[in-house]
Amino acid sequence: MIERRSFRLGEKRSTWWLGIPLLCASCLHAQPVIHNDENLDSHRTEAWAMNYIGASTFMTSFGETPALAPWKWGIALDANYIPKLTDEQQRVGLHGIKHEDLNRSPVFGRLRILLGLPGDFVAGLGYTPPLSIAGTQPLDLFAFSIGRRLFEKDELTLSMQVFGQHGRARGDVTCPTRIAGNPDREQNPFGCDAPSNDHIYLNYYGLEAVAAWKRESWHAYVSGGFARTEFSVQVDALTFGERDRSLLIAQGALPFGTAGVSVDLDKHWKLGFEVMYVPLYVQRQPNQPSENDSLTSPRVQLLYRFD
Repeated sequence: MIERRSFRLGEKRSTWWLGIPLLCASCLHAQPVIHNDENLDSHRTEAWAMNYIGASTFMTSFGETPALAPWKWGIALDANYIPKLTDEQQRVGLHGIKHEDLNRSPVFGRLRILLGLPGDFVAGLGYTPPLSIAGTQPLDLFAFSIGRRLFEKDELTLSMQVFGQHGRARGDVTCPTRIAGNPDREQNPFGCDAPSNDHIYLNYYGLEAVAAWKRESWHAYVSGGFARTEFSVQVDALTFGERDRSLLIAQGALPFGTAGVSVDLDKHWKLGFEVMYVPLYVQRQPNQPSENDSLTSPRVQLLYRFD
């Protein structure tokens, strides 16, 4: 009986010791969570970065509204160049102290479908496929437009469109994979323990007016408009053992302008090129005046009309 009792006591001791790793594992997962949510001033470095990236996705019209009969349609491929940022321009985190890895894909692409509607309206639906490039990936990123020619005489046309976008992209921007977990504080000064899973929401809607001139198969145009932007970044980073889940919001209105040319290659194909300019201002140092650091983005579109 004594031997049996001591065996049972041993069993209890064994069970108790087995429970320690489980308790420790739950302690490891119970990490402190940081929520430093902010509505950013438009000249803050973080807001400037969101506006720079978000404006590069504006769904401009690429010239006058095409003449499409009701229920006739076309398909286009857009490619927008995103200029590379310098090290100074990428120092946007924490009021301009922290370097963020913003130079990922140099091109933003979109598939666009155009559909003629009654009343000379033309609707557009854009979609950016979820292709992963340099650690970033668009998710459910859709854009739309509806436009119409308001005036047309000889070679001159005046068009207008409303447009918008809804969706997001994700990437390891706050804590890039290349430095995550590195104990060297010179290379990893903000203590990134693992690659982050940050999400940027690229929502906007706006209005654009286009004046165009046609000479034979060539078209030239200028446009101007504005977009109401509702950009935000949901941070998801593990730094110094703490989970950062801060939400940064940058809302405002951004004016923009384009100038471009296009050419009808034949009855169906059309090739267009434009440059978009978006004035942006940023205050890189506290108590210093804001400076102009605008976006100039060359763009190209290849359109096929199913007439």
